[in-house]
Amino acid sequence: MMDGPAVVGPHRDETTLPARLRKPRLRRTEAAEYLELRHGIRIAPATLAKWACVGRGPPYGKLYGSPFYEPAAIDAWVAAELAPVARVNVKDKAA
Repeated sequence: MMDGPAVVGPHRDETTLPARLRKPRLRRTEAAEYLELRHGIRIAPATLAKWACVGRGPPYGKLYGSPFYEPAAIDAWVAAELAPVARVNVKDKAA
């Protein structure tokens, strides 16, 4: 079981996503697939469930006890969580 995200591929345009992932709310398994296809981040549905229990992960709502994730909220969460790419100059680090 993974506790953190694993980057697996390039970003994907929303129009190239399967139709089942282009809807206003996604179930947890669909949210995990969306993260992988749209952002190249592989996170297991079980990890999303664990994070939901401890207050981490993308925001979600519940309907009759079932969690639903909005794609826009997932996108915003990824943007907020990803650190900017940093370049370290080896010469500066040695000094």
